[in-house]
Amino acid sequence: MPGQAELERLAAALGEELQARGWRVTTAESCTGGWIAQCLTSVAGSSDWFDLGWVTYSNDAKIVQLGVAPLCLETWGAVSAETAEAMAVGALERTGADLALAVTGIAGPGGGSAEKPVGTVWFGVAVRGRAALSLHEVFSGGRAEVRAQAVEFALRAGLDELG
Repeated sequence: MPGQAELERLAAALGEELQARGWRVTTAESCTGGWIAQCLTSVAGSSDWFDLGWVTYSNDAKIVQLGVAPLCLETWGAVSAETAEAMAVGALERTGADLALAVTGIAGPGGGSAEKPVGTVWFGVAVRGRAALSLHEVFSGGRAEVRAQAVEFALRAGLDELG
């Protein structure tokens, strides 16, 4: 499990990359409950490059706040590539941000299935003017470990997209 110091380092590095480009970031989170936004806003000066974040835990929140199509959720479920991408695109469309990071998953201890076991997390990354992409991981450990690994992965994904 990543430590707080590593998450802070990654958040600061992402902030530096965004600042260098004059870009802003937005987040749309489900299973991480706002932890990505918390890491980003813990960096001094983040108001220069952090726009806003959503915690859309329920399907209704994903639909109302981010514009995720009900059919997307009905067809693929909340924990899917399609939903993660739709969350990222919706966040980007609703802000002046240039980069959107979205996460949706099953942190546990319950809620998993054979197709989507506990630890399954989908990430959506959207950059203004480009097609969104989705990334997938299955993390091990308990709820706290899954969530921490998802936050770390999302921050690294943002850095990779800018790299």
